[in-house]
Amino acid sequence: MPRRLPARYRVALAAAAVALAAMPCRSDDYGWVEPMREIHGKHDGEAGVLAQFGDSITHSMAFWAPLQWRADNLSPEGQAAYDLIKSHQQEPCYRWKGPDRGNQGRMTARWAVENIDDWLESMNPEVVVLMFGTNDLHSMTLEEHVETMRQVISKCLDNGTVVMLTTIPPRHQRFEEAAGFAEAQRRLAAELHVPLIDYHAAILERRPDDWDGASDEFSDYQGYEVPTLISRDGVHPSNPRQWANDHGEEGLRSNGFTLRNHVTMMVYADVIRHVIQGEPPPAAGDDTQPGTISTQGTNRQ
Repeated sequence: MPRRLPARYRVALAAAAVALAAMPCRSDDYGWVEPMREIHGKHDGEAGVLAQFGDSITHSMAFWAPLQWRADNLSPEGQAAYDLIKSHQQEPCYRWKGPDRGNQGRMTARWAVENIDDWLESMNPEVVVLMFGTNDLHSMTLEEHVETMRQVISKCLDNGTVVMLTTIPPRHQRFEEAAGFAEAQRRLAAELHVPLIDYHAAILERRPDDWDGASDEFSDYQGYEVPTLISRDGVHPSNPRQWANDHGEEGLRSNGFTLRNHVTMMVYADVIRHVIQGEPPPAAGDDTQPGTISTQGTNRQ
Protein backbone atom coordinates (compact mmCIF):
# COMPACT_ATOMS: atom_id res chain seq x y z
CA MET A 1 0.00 0.00 0.00
CA PRO A 2 1.42 3.45 -0.89
CA ARG A 3 2.70 5.54 2.03
CA ARG A 4 0.21 8.23 3.08
CA LEU A 5 1.51 11.73 2.38
CA PRO A 6 2.05 14.13 5.30
CA ALA A 7 -0.89 16.48 5.84
CA ARG A 8 0.97 19.55 4.52
CA TYR A 9 1.75 17.70 1.28
CA ARG A 10 -1.88 16.65 0.89
CA VAL A 11 -3.06 20.23 1.36
CA ALA A 12 -0.58 21.53 -1.22
CA LEU A 13 -1.46 18.75 -3.65
CA ALA A 14 -5.16 19.53 -3.29
CA ALA A 15 -4.46 23.20 -3.98
CA ALA A 16 -2.44 22.28 -7.07
CA ALA A 17 -5.28 20.05 -8.29
CA VAL A 18 -7.78 22.90 -7.92
CA ALA A 19 -5.48 25.22 -9.88
CA LEU A 20 -5.03 22.67 -12.64
CA ALA A 21 -8.76 21.99 -12.84
CA ALA A 22 -9.39 25.70 -13.34
CA MET A 23 -7.07 25.80 -16.34
CA PRO A 24 -8.34 25.11 -19.88
CA CYS A 25 -7.92 21.55 -21.08
CA ARG A 26 -4.53 21.27 -22.73
CA SER A 27 -6.02 19.82 -25.93
CA ASP A 28 -8.21 22.94 -26.31
CA ASP A 29 -5.54 25.45 -25.31
CA TYR A 30 -3.90 26.54 -28.54
CA GLY A 31 -4.07 30.27 -27.88
CA TRP A 32 -0.31 30.47 -28.36
CA VAL A 33 -0.40 29.39 -32.01
CA GLU A 34 -1.12 32.74 -33.68
CA PRO A 35 1.25 34.76 -31.44
CA MET A 36 4.02 32.22 -32.05
CA ARG A 37 3.42 32.31 -35.80
CA GLU A 38 4.09 36.04 -35.63
CA ILE A 39 7.26 35.44 -33.62
CA HIS A 40 8.44 32.70 -35.97
CA GLY A 41 7.90 35.01 -38.92
CA LYS A 42 10.71 37.23 -37.57
CA HIS A 43 13.22 34.38 -37.29
CA ASP A 44 16.11 34.77 -39.74
CA GLY A 45 18.07 31.65 -38.85
CA GLU A 46 18.08 28.06 -40.03
CA ALA A 47 15.04 25.83 -39.68
CA GLY A 48 15.16 22.89 -37.28
CA VAL A 49 17.51 24.40 -34.71
CA LEU A 50 16.32 23.47 -31.21
CA ALA A 51 18.19 24.85 -28.19
CA GLN A 52 17.96 23.50 -24.64
CA PHE A 53 18.19 26.16 -21.92
CA GLY A 54 18.24 24.93 -18.33
CA ASP A 55 20.08 23.52 -15.33
CA SER A 56 21.29 19.95 -14.64
CA ILE A 57 17.88 18.48 -15.49
CA THR A 58 18.43 19.79 -19.01
CA HIS A 59 22.21 19.38 -19.15
CA SER A 60 21.87 15.63 -18.50
CA MET A 61 22.32 13.40 -21.55
CA ALA A 62 19.20 11.59 -20.33
CA PHE A 63 17.18 14.58 -21.54
CA TRP A 64 16.40 14.77 -25.26
CA ALA A 65 19.58 13.06 -26.50
CA PRO A 66 18.05 9.52 -26.33
CA LEU A 67 15.41 10.53 -28.87
CA GLN A 68 18.12 10.80 -31.50
CA TRP A 69 18.16 7.03 -31.66
CA ARG A 70 14.79 5.64 -30.61
CA ALA A 71 11.60 5.92 -28.58
CA ASP A 72 9.91 2.63 -27.72
CA ASN A 73 6.23 1.72 -27.17
CA LEU A 74 4.84 4.95 -28.53
CA SER A 75 1.12 5.48 -29.00
CA PRO A 76 0.02 6.38 -32.56
CA GLU A 77 0.00 10.04 -31.53
CA GLY A 78 3.43 9.71 -29.98
CA GLN A 79 4.81 8.00 -33.08
CA ALA A 80 3.43 10.78 -35.29
CA ALA A 81 5.09 13.37 -33.04
CA TYR A 82 8.40 11.51 -33.00
CA ASP A 83 8.46 11.08 -36.80
CA LEU A 84 7.64 14.75 -37.35
CA ILE A 85 10.46 15.89 -35.07
CA LYS A 86 12.93 13.52 -36.72
CA SER A 87 12.04 14.99 -40.11
CA HIS A 88 12.39 18.61 -38.95
CA GLN A 89 14.95 19.02 -36.17
CA GLN A 90 18.62 19.22 -37.07
CA GLU A 91 20.44 16.12 -35.85
CA PRO A 92 23.21 17.78 -33.79
CA CYS A 93 20.66 19.57 -31.59
CA TYR A 94 19.78 16.38 -29.70
CA ARG A 95 23.17 16.51 -28.00
CA TRP A 96 23.69 20.25 -27.61
CA LYS A 97 24.94 20.19 -24.03
CA GLY A 98 27.15 22.51 -22.00
CA PRO A 99 27.26 26.16 -20.88
CA ASP A 100 27.89 27.46 -24.40
CA ARG A 101 24.66 25.68 -25.42
CA GLY A 102 22.63 27.17 -22.58
CA ASN A 103 22.58 24.36 -20.02
CA GLN A 104 24.68 23.56 -16.96
CA GLY A 105 24.19 22.09 -13.50
CA ARG A 106 23.48 24.24 -10.42
CA MET A 107 22.38 27.23 -12.50
CA THR A 108 19.42 29.53 -11.99
CA ALA A 109 17.43 31.94 -14.12
CA ARG A 110 19.97 34.64 -13.20
CA TRP A 111 22.63 32.76 -15.16
CA ALA A 112 20.25 32.52 -18.09
CA VAL A 113 19.52 36.24 -18.26
CA GLU A 114 23.26 37.00 -18.01
CA ASN A 115 24.06 34.75 -21.00
CA ILE A 116 20.95 34.73 -23.15
CA ASP A 117 22.24 37.31 -25.63
CA ASP A 118 25.34 35.23 -26.36
CA TRP A 119 23.30 32.02 -26.77
CA LEU A 120 20.89 33.63 -29.18
CA GLU A 121 23.71 35.13 -31.21
CA SER A 122 25.72 31.92 -31.44
CA MET A 123 22.87 29.46 -32.04
CA ASN A 124 20.00 31.63 -33.31
CA PRO A 125 17.54 28.81 -32.46
CA GLU A 126 14.23 28.45 -34.19
CA VAL A 127 12.74 26.97 -30.99
CA VAL A 128 13.95 26.79 -27.38
CA VAL A 129 12.90 24.41 -24.63
CA LEU A 130 13.35 26.38 -21.40
CA MET A 131 13.35 25.14 -17.80
CA PHE A 132 14.90 26.88 -14.81
CA GLY A 133 13.62 26.98 -11.24
CA THR A 134 14.76 23.92 -9.31
CA ASN A 135 17.89 25.72 -8.06
CA ASP A 136 16.01 29.02 -7.84
CA LEU A 137 13.86 27.53 -5.03
CA HIS A 138 16.63 28.12 -2.49
CA SER A 139 18.41 31.12 -4.03
CA MET A 140 15.73 33.43 -5.47
CA THR A 141 12.34 34.70 -4.44
CA LEU A 142 9.41 33.62 -6.58
CA GLU A 143 8.97 37.22 -7.71
CA GLU A 144 12.59 37.50 -8.85
CA HIS A 145 12.39 34.17 -10.63
CA VAL A 146 9.28 35.17 -12.57
CA GLU A 147 10.68 38.57 -13.56
CA THR A 148 14.01 37.04 -14.62
CA MET A 149 12.28 34.33 -16.66
CA ARG A 150 10.11 36.99 -18.26
CA GLN A 151 13.27 38.78 -19.39
CA VAL A 152 14.77 35.57 -20.79
CA ILE A 153 11.61 34.68 -22.69
CA SER A 154 11.17 38.22 -24.01
CA LYS A 155 14.72 38.25 -25.41
CA CYS A 156 14.03 34.96 -27.17
CA LEU A 157 10.79 36.25 -28.65
CA ASP A 158 12.47 39.45 -29.79
CA ASN A 159 14.94 37.24 -31.64
CA GLY A 160 12.13 35.42 -33.44
CA THR A 161 12.66 32.29 -31.34
CA VAL A 162 9.63 30.30 -30.19
CA VAL A 163 9.86 29.38 -26.49
CA MET A 164 8.43 26.21 -24.95
CA LEU A 165 8.34 26.93 -21.21
CA THR A 166 8.60 23.87 -18.95
CA THR A 167 7.34 23.70 -15.37
CA ILE A 168 9.79 22.36 -12.80
CA PRO A 169 9.25 18.95 -11.18
CA PRO A 170 8.15 18.54 -7.56
CA ARG A 171 11.01 18.42 -5.07
CA HIS A 172 11.60 16.48 -1.86
CA GLN A 173 10.94 18.62 1.26
CA ARG A 174 10.08 21.60 -0.96
CA PHE A 175 6.79 20.38 -2.35
CA GLU A 176 4.78 23.53 -1.68
CA GLU A 177 7.50 25.84 -3.01
CA ALA A 178 8.00 23.82 -6.19
CA ALA A 179 4.23 23.75 -6.75
CA GLY A 180 4.15 27.53 -6.35
CA PHE A 181 6.96 27.99 -8.88
CA ALA A 182 5.22 25.65 -11.33
CA GLU A 183 1.95 27.57 -11.02
CA ALA A 184 3.79 30.86 -11.58
CA GLN A 185 5.40 29.37 -14.69
CA ARG A 186 1.98 28.34 -16.01
CA ARG A 187 0.74 31.88 -15.52
CA LEU A 188 3.83 33.32 -17.20
CA ALA A 189 3.33 31.08 -20.23
CA ALA A 190 -0.28 32.24 -20.48
CA GLU A 191 0.73 35.90 -20.08
CA LEU A 192 3.36 35.72 -22.83
CA HIS A 193 1.34 33.38 -25.07
CA VAL A 194 4.06 30.73 -25.29
CA PRO A 195 3.44 26.96 -25.35
CA LEU A 196 3.66 25.26 -21.98
CA ILE A 197 5.23 21.87 -21.24
CA ASP A 198 3.62 21.04 -17.90
CA TYR A 199 6.12 18.53 -16.56
CA HIS A 200 5.12 19.18 -12.95
CA ALA A 201 1.49 18.28 -13.69
CA ALA A 202 2.50 15.23 -15.72
CA ILE A 203 4.43 13.84 -12.74
CA LEU A 204 1.63 14.39 -10.24
CA GLU A 205 -0.99 13.05 -12.64
CA ARG A 206 0.82 9.73 -12.88
CA ARG A 207 2.25 9.46 -9.35
CA PRO A 208 0.20 11.74 -7.04
CA ASP A 209 1.22 9.93 -3.84
CA ASP A 210 4.55 8.24 -4.57
CA TRP A 211 6.52 10.47 -6.97
CA ASP A 212 9.27 11.11 -4.42
CA GLY A 213 12.15 8.65 -4.76
CA ALA A 214 13.76 10.12 -1.63
CA SER A 215 10.94 8.82 0.58
CA ASP A 216 11.43 5.87 2.89
CA GLU A 217 9.41 3.49 0.73
CA PHE A 218 12.18 3.60 -1.89
CA SER A 219 15.07 3.11 0.54
CA ASP A 220 16.07 -0.17 -1.14
CA TYR A 221 17.00 1.72 -4.33
CA GLN A 222 19.95 3.94 -5.17
CA GLY A 223 20.56 6.97 -7.35
CA TYR A 224 18.53 7.22 -10.51
CA GLU A 225 17.33 3.58 -10.43
CA VAL A 226 14.23 4.33 -8.36
CA PRO A 227 11.02 2.97 -9.98
CA THR A 228 9.16 6.27 -9.64
CA LEU A 229 9.59 9.70 -11.24
CA ILE A 230 12.04 11.53 -8.94
CA SER A 231 15.39 9.96 -8.04
CA ARG A 232 16.77 9.13 -4.60
CA ASP A 233 18.23 12.63 -4.26
CA GLY A 234 14.70 14.03 -4.30
CA VAL A 235 15.64 16.60 -6.93
CA HIS A 236 16.43 15.10 -10.33
CA PRO A 237 14.19 12.93 -12.51
CA SER A 238 14.73 9.22 -12.16
CA ASN A 239 16.22 7.16 -14.97
CA PRO A 240 15.92 3.43 -14.19
CA ARG A 241 17.40 1.41 -17.05
CA GLN A 242 14.42 -0.93 -17.15
CA TRP A 243 12.22 1.87 -18.49
CA ALA A 244 14.77 3.99 -20.38
CA ASN A 245 13.20 5.21 -23.64
CA ASP A 246 9.98 3.28 -22.85
CA HIS A 247 7.10 5.59 -23.79
CA GLY A 248 4.40 3.11 -22.82
CA GLU A 249 2.28 3.95 -19.80
CA GLU A 250 4.41 1.92 -17.37
CA GLY A 251 7.58 3.58 -18.62
CA LEU A 252 6.04 7.04 -18.38
CA ARG A 253 5.15 6.51 -14.72
CA SER A 254 8.46 4.86 -13.80
CA ASN A 255 11.20 6.89 -15.55
CA GLY A 256 11.26 10.63 -14.91
CA PHE A 257 13.57 11.54 -17.79
CA THR A 258 11.55 9.48 -20.26
CA LEU A 259 8.43 11.30 -19.10
CA ARG A 260 10.09 14.68 -19.61
CA ASN A 261 11.26 13.63 -23.06
CA HIS A 262 7.75 12.49 -23.90
CA VAL A 263 5.85 15.60 -22.85
CA THR A 264 8.49 17.79 -24.53
CA MET A 265 8.21 15.75 -27.71
CA MET A 266 4.44 16.13 -27.83
CA VAL A 267 4.53 19.91 -27.44
CA TYR A 268 7.46 20.40 -29.83
CA ALA A 269 5.60 18.40 -32.48
CA ASP A 270 2.62 20.72 -32.08
CA VAL A 271 4.90 23.75 -32.48
CA ILE A 272 6.28 22.29 -35.71
CA ARG A 273 2.85 21.30 -36.93
CA HIS A 274 0.86 24.44 -36.11
CA VAL A 275 3.43 27.24 -35.96
CA ILE A 276 6.16 26.29 -38.42
CA GLN A 277 4.16 24.28 -40.94
CA GLY A 278 0.98 26.33 -40.51
CA GLU A 279 -1.49 23.49 -39.99
CA PRO A 280 -4.66 24.73 -38.23
CA PRO A 281 -4.85 23.65 -34.60
CA PRO A 282 -7.63 21.27 -33.53
CA ALA A 283 -11.01 22.77 -32.82
CA ALA A 284 -11.99 23.02 -29.17
CA GLY A 285 -12.99 19.62 -27.84
CA ASP A 286 -11.49 17.71 -30.77
CA ASP A 287 -9.37 14.89 -29.34
CA THR A 288 -8.91 13.11 -32.66
CA GLN A 289 -6.15 15.25 -34.12
CA PRO A 290 -2.64 13.74 -34.18
CA GLY A 291 -1.22 16.80 -32.46
CA THR A 292 -3.57 16.85 -29.48
CA ILE A 293 -1.58 17.63 -26.34
CA SER A 294 -2.28 16.44 -22.85
CA THR A 295 -0.14 15.84 -19.81
CA GLN A 296 -0.64 12.15 -20.46
CA GLY A 297 0.35 12.35 -24.14
CA THR A 298 -1.43 9.08 -24.94
CA ASN A 299 -4.93 7.95 -25.75
CA ARG A 300 -7.39 7.53 -22.92
CA GLN A 301 -9.86 4.71 -23.42
